[in-house]
Amino acid sequence: MGKASHGNRILIVDDEEGMRHMLRTMLTHKDFEVSEAANGEEALARLQEGDIDIVLADVRMPKLDGLGLLKKINRAKTPVTVIMMSAFAEIETAIEALKGGAADYVSKPFKTDEVLLKIRLAQERARLEDEREHLKAENARLRGQAPTADAPAGIIGKSQRMNDIFNTIAKIADYKSTALLIGESGTGKELVARALHDKSIRANKPFVPINCGAIPATLLESELFGHVKGAFTDATRNKQGLFEEAHTGTLFLDEIGELPVLLQVKLLRFLQEEEIRRVGDNKAITVDVRVVAATARDLTEMVKDGTFREDLYYRLNVLQLRIPPLRERKDDVPLLVDHFIRKYGTRLNRENMSISREALRVLMDYAWPGNVRELENTIERAMVLADSDQITPENLPDKVRNEHDLSPQPFFGDDLSIKKAIRAIERELIRRSLEKTGGNRTRAAELLEISHRALLYKIKEYGLS
Repeated sequence: MGKASHGNRILIVDDEEGMRHMLRTMLTHKDFEVSEAANGEEALARLQEGDIDIVLADVRMPKLDGLGLLKKINRAKTPVTVIMMSAFAEIETAIEALKGGAADYVSKPFKTDEVLLKIRLAQERARLEDEREHLKAENARLRGQAPTADAPAGIIGKSQRMNDIFNTIAKIADYKSTALLIGESGTGKELVARALHDKSIRANKPFVPINCGAIPATLLESELFGHVKGAFTDATRNKQGLFEEAHTGTLFLDEIGELPVLLQVKLLRFLQEEEIRRVGDNKAITVDVRVVAATARDLTEMVKDGTFREDLYYRLNVLQLRIPPLRERKDDVPLLVDHFIRKYGTRLNRENMSISREALRVLMDYAWPGNVRELENTIERAMVLADSDQITPENLPDKVRNEHDLSPQPFFGDDLSIKKAIRAIERELIRRSLEKTGGNRTRAAELLEISHRALLYKIKEYGLS
């Protein structure tokens, strides 16, 4: 099948008008753009218009059924993601569809949440694959411009901090020991997890990512460990979980700090025994999975608070990688800016775009609390707003251009308020302590000689989170 897409335009293919209407109503309500086809032939005609991202197709249809449609989509290399729908009795057919290139399937009758979850998971997997391929090609081009020879595919950087990360990845990639990636939001923990997989002997096996904070707790256990038929009201069939899907490969648990306590126990049991149990099953299943976890939260504080199990923390923290925030690797900013200009130059039809020296200096001076993700959004926004083929400081957000205004200037101007001056100084000291400690609030509180709770209150008060 062609390159998978992860947009919001869905084509529903089903010969039952009532089913099409139900799905259209539900998906439209969730802000998807929906079109319909009554059979495979109508679907192919609709796909020729080229504005479909996801095909939600029934297996049994007249004229051209779901499997036939899938084969024709594969043959034509149409860039869409296909999710099949089937009655429970047709489960073997659905599995055949998966082997033929379908991204997933749902069994009828199904609930709204199940369909939405399958679509969201398919979108996320397609997005990761799309981004990986794009970054892999871009990184190959950038190797000729900057000393990133040992950088894993998809990660851009030449600073000493990133070179240290690259060396660590090379050293630990082949070990099955659990790795814990620690870093602020937007630092690229997901890319590092993928690099650990790609550099390992498991590279040709599954890499299965899941964001533990993005899926409701009621669905997360079944999604991770699977379930057996009859385990709960809607369990009409056996379901394989992501641990089984990742067998012989790598399971990436992003935002591990959001994992509910009940599932922390089940994860700990797997790390100790390399066995899982599906929901509702009394039989253990042995799986060979390397676990890579990531968090932007302070797990040591969560352990102290009793919201994260201490024994699980030590099981996860066998090999720790701290991903540096962008403010600690400013040498990489020009390289990243060049990468994003080229990336969005193609998407926005602005291939001749460049950046002025003054604008680049502003970007170098900014602290980037949102890290690489914030830099990417800033460059895309600037390219849209630029009146010429060059990004200037005027195209950058006010908070980026005016960061120096956040520094305390209590003794300038006509305002002689001691109260305001003290607040300005306090805010700046907190900002500097967080920057110096790489966002570690416990260490920042020690530097400031205040309690951790007081620091959290002041961070919220001054809008520094």
